[in-house]
Parts: sequence; structure tokens; C-alpha cells
Amino acid sequence: MSFSKKIVNKHTISLASNAAMPVIGMLVLSLMAHNLQKADFGNYIFFLMVFTLSDTFRTGFMQTSVVKFYAGASKKKAINVAGSAWSIGFIITGAFFVVDLLLYLFFKSSNADIVATIKWFGVIYICTLPSAIASWLLPAEQRFDKLLMLQILNQGGFLVCVLGLIFFHEVTFETVIYGYLANNIVTSFVCIFAGWSKVHTIKYKTTQSMREMVNFGKFSVGTTLVSTLLSSSDTFIIKSKFPVELVGVYYIPQRLLEIFQIPIRAFVATAMPELSSAVHRKDDVEVSTIMKRYAGMLTVLFIPMAIGAFILGGIIIHLLFGKKFDNTDAVSIFRIFICYVMLLPIDRFFGITLDIIGKPHLNMIKVLLMLFVNVTGDFIGIALLHNLYGVAIASLFTFLTGALFGYWQLKKHLHFTIRDIFTLGYQQLKDVAMNLLRKNAKQEIV
Repeated sequence: MSFSKKIVNKHTISLASNAAMPVIGMLVLSLMAHNLQKADFGNYIFFLMVFTLSDTFRTGFMQTSVVKFYAGASKKKAINVAGSAWSIGFIITGAFFVVDLLLYLFFKSSNADIVATIKWFGVIYICTLPSAIASWLLPAEQRFDKLLMLQILNQGGFLVCVLGLIFFHEVTFETVIYGYLANNIVTSFVCIFAGWSKVHTIKYKTTQSMREMVNFGKFSVGTTLVSTLLSSSDTFIIKSKFPVELVGVYYIPQRLLEIFQIPIRAFVATAMPELSSAVHRKDDVEVSTIMKRYAGMLTVLFIPMAIGAFILGGIIIHLLFGKKFDNTDAVSIFRIFICYVMLLPIDRFFGITLDIIGKPHLNMIKVLLMLFVNVTGDFIGIALLHNLYGVAIASLFTFLTGALFGYWQLKKHLHFTIRDIFTLGYQQLKDVAMNLLRKNAKQEIV
């Protein structure tokens, strides 16, 4: 086996898959900003925010639930889950569509962005259902190669549409929405005919599976929505307490943390089906080992990344956002954020492990507690320091609270220690590195 084939596995493919969306999405957004009229760009951003929030509800309700009940289940149970996912997906999507239709028929507004969003939202929401279900089922099957193809088709296809509109000088809000709709229709048709969305399983849905998924989903969607609020609460508080230009100063280091979120999402995507399979086998030892391995590997991996980001933070911000942010607090705030990035993998894996072992209500409580600590900490920090540093420092206590609460709750069900996480993570990374070097050396000798 060649060195290149050795490093191409589900982990690296998942990493590429999770990196593809934000990278292509950022490129599309940049092209929009440069080529749309200011009003049209504002209309598009408003549409994107509404659609993303609605899709977050649907995905938050279904994704973890699908992986939990599908991965590692018997063939019959897996078919039931896939069919039930379609049924619940239809109900959620249909409800949003009906509300949107009623707004379109009876709501009148002078705001063009609101009118345009209401006009197109429902149709696009329906058209994205097959691709959304495929994006839940493929990780459950650990088919990250197909998931990467799906995301490149979806995001890359829209990028091609935008480039085409720019080339023919036809880029407006309306034409961009047409391209967005057409691209999602094509993507969903590919998911259906390629068998990725398993539309044929609808007839195998069962009331029992639907009930299980709904009972689980009501907590996971709460966790997702509260997490979204957690990530945006700093912005709302800063906007209410400081000049509006400081919102951008704080947003820049927040955005740069995406560097660390990409590998976290990739590892979570590969770990969830493994955790689910272990839970189906009632193997608590394996559940604990999987959680420790993934959380530990990421935590140890983040140490050199964090040191590099801490040192190069000023250069990175200057290159990406220009010299106008050189003399602001953005660099210092980014370095404060770096001080808690090692908590991110532990907090995230404690949360998804609580979900997978059937304790999603505890994960939701964890996130609610973090939101409370963050908001309270923001106001205390501002009162004491009277600047953005107070808000940034509060984030450290927020994620520390989440990690401690998750550890406390998981210890009731699994046997592990924090030291186990670091030890196993270091050993795993060492084994992977040595294995790759050994394989490469043998290849060179041959």
C-alpha cells in the first residue's frame, strides 16, 4: 500500500468534507460581496440567515437521532430508521412550507428582502430535503467519500452557478436565488438516483421508530438551537454595550476559531457512528475508549496548533483582514481565545457521548448552563474591565463549565479520567505517526 493510499482514510476524507463547505462558502460569499449591488447583497444575506436557521432546526432535530439509531443497527432496523427519517423530515419541511405559504399569501411588507425570502424559502426548503437526508445517512454508514462528493456537488455547483452569472453579467439577487434553487434540485436528484438518500425506505417507516427519533430529537434540536444562541450571544451583548465597530473587532477572532472547529467536526462525524455501534452492542468500555481516543487525539493535536496560532495571530489577522485591524484588540482577543481551545474537543465529545448513550437531555442542560455562564460572565466582565477583554475572558469560564458538567455526568455511566484522555490521545497520535513513517520507509526501500 502506497503512502498516499495510507493517509487517505475515513478521517482524512471527513476532514476534507468538513473543510470543503466553509472554504467554498467563504469564496462564494466573497464573490457575492464584490459583484452584487449593496441592496441585493443584503437581501441575499437575509435569505441565507433565515434559511440557515430553519435548516439548523431540521438538522438539529434529525441528524444525531439518525446516526444514533441507524449506525450499528440490524438491516431491518436501519431501514425502519431511514424510512422514519423521511417521514419526520416531510412533517418538519411541510410545516415550514405551510407557514411560508401563508406568509406569502397574506403578509405584506415594503421590505424587498423579506418579500423575496418569503417567496423562495418554502420551495427551496422542500428541494433540499433529499440532500439533507443523504447528509445524515452517509455519516451513519461511514461513507465519508460519498459525503465529500455530495458537499462538493452542492457547494461547488453553486460556486459554478455564481461564476457563470458573473461571467455573463447577470448576477442579481433574483438570478442568484434561481441558481441556488437549480443547484439544490440537481443535488437532490443525484442523491435520490444514486441511492444516497434511500428514498425507497419510506414504505418501511414504523411508528415506533418515529416515536424514538422524535423523543430523542426534541432534546437534540434544543441543544442545537441553544448552541447557536451561545455562539451569537457575545455579539448581541457587545452591540448593546459598545460602539458598533467593535462588533467586527470581536467577530474576527471568533471567525478565526473556525481553524479549530473544522477538525472537531470531522472527528465528530467519524466518531458518532462508532459510538452508536458500541452502544448497540452494550459495550460501555468501548464507548469510553472511543470517546477518550477522539477527544484525546484532538486535544493533543491542538497544542502545537494553538502555540502557532498564538504566535502568528497578528500576522494572520493582518493578511486576512487588512491593516485597519492591526491596532485593535482583535489580536489580543484571539490570543485569549487560544487559551481555551484545548477545552473544545473535550467539551464537544462529552456532549455527543451523552447524546449517543441516550442522555440528550443532559447535553441540553449542559449547553443551557454554558449559555447562562456566558451571558452572566459577559456582563460581569464588562462591568469590571469596561472593554472587550471582559467578554473574551468569560468564554474561558463558559467552556470550562461545559467540560466539568459533561465530565460529572459521564462519570455516572462510564469509567474514565481526564488523564486517560490525554494519555490515550498522545499514544494514538504517536502510533499513527510511527505507522505512517514505517509504511513510507518500506515503500522507499521497495
